[in-house]
Amino acid sequence: MNGLERDSLFVALTRPQMFAGVTYSYFIMNMVVATELFLLFKSAWVLAAALVIHLIGVLLCLREPRFFDLWMTRASRTPRIKNYKIWRCNSYRP
Repeated sequence: MNGLERDSLFVALTRPQMFAGVTYSYFIMNMVVATELFLLFKSAWVLAAALVIHLIGVLLCLREPRFFDLWMTRASRTPRIKNYKIWRCNSYRP
């Protein structure tokens, strides 16, 4: 075939660990948020909120499986600076 070599890429080895359609870290965050909401409101309606949060995560994971990890890295590396209200931008931490 035209002298072109192909190598197989095993996508399962390059994807993050998934659980119920979302990454494991997102699933744990969802459980923590649902638990905190239940402790605050003491209502079973929190399960519906957890389901909605999970479905949002599933939709986001279809496009980019590591969206939550990327967002956490961005949030930890670019904190708000003191004069954010003036310049409307963040700075990288050295």
